Amino acid sequence: MRRQDFHFDLPDSLIAQRPAEDREASLLMNVPREGTPSVSTFETILDSFSGDEVLIVNDTRVVPARIRGHKETGGAVELFFVEDLGDGRIKAMLRGKRLRDGGRLILPEGQAVIHGDSSDGVFELSLEGVDELWSWLERHGEVPLPPYINRTPDQADQERYQTVFARERGAVAAPTAGLHFTDELLERLAEKGVQVCTVTLHVGLGTFMPMRVDSVTEHSMHTERYSVPEETRRAIASGRPVVAVGTTVVRALESYALRPNASATDIFIYPGYQFRVVDGLITNFHLPESTLLMLVSAFAGTQRVLDAYAQAVDAGMRFFSYGDAMLLRREGGQWT
Repeated sequence: MRRQDFHFDLPDSLIAQRPAEDREASLLMNVPREGTPSVSTFETILDSFSGDEVLIVNDTRVVPARIRGHKETGGAVELFFVEDLGDGRIKAMLRGKRLRDGGRLILPEGQAVIHGDSSDGVFELSLEGVDELWSWLERHGEVPLPPYINRTPDQADQERYQTVFARERGAVAAPTAGLHFTDELLERLAEKGVQVCTVTLHVGLGTFMPMRVDSVTEHSMHTERYSVPEETRRAIASGRPVVAVGTTVVRALESYALRPNASATDIFIYPGYQFRVVDGLITNFHLPESTLLMLVSAFAGTQRVLDAYAQAVDAGMRFFSYGDAMLLRREGGQWT
């Protein structure tokens, strides 16, 4: 299986640069197991639920991960927070020249010392003068919009690049399928009988890292931290159809099924994987040749997914983080 097997042509004009005016106004492609996909507004997703399902969302909260500073010896540096290691240490991607072990960075209201070297631009740092990491990031960080959004983050992004159910701080990218939901839509689903549960998976650096090998089986995923609350575990065990909001939820649930007591995962799901938990998937349209597209293809079938993507391009649907969504059912899953 090759990376190129998951290629498709995408005009730059279809890469969403801003969100839809209203969350529910995004488009939704409903892809049946058989037949032709249909397109409507996202709010019509309510019609796809009978009321006996478990809908699981990712309640991770995006942090303002991008900090600008300079080296003690001069020269601009950009710090992109990746992970809190505790005790004043963090993992971060750095952009700048001649970044070395022991180098000191001057940052807003603090400093950082580089520990070790890096082959991929990700370093371990110790922070100095930073009393509380999250509040420091909130004061000085920028919304970490992905690189294919070609503009500077603005005030609107602080709200719209965050789901309405975001609670647990730690992600450096939004679980974008969740961006389409409003509190009202979640309430309407609950009134219909759908049980809405959460997992937490802090979206990490891997969401920005392209696959650099041709053979799919040679790729290694970055590790991401996750947790599955007891209420969600009970809901999974109930036998009701499980519908995941986003690939991050799929990765958390399938990792939990494989290792119930783990707190981090580097699971890589691609065609041939045998799903254990998830029956339905709500997800945005992903980058060509990406690990996320491979996961979706594993879930619903590579050709069916690529055919749906081709139809989405022809229909002028919007792609990637601020784009439109699709609804898929797993072959052999119990959700109809």
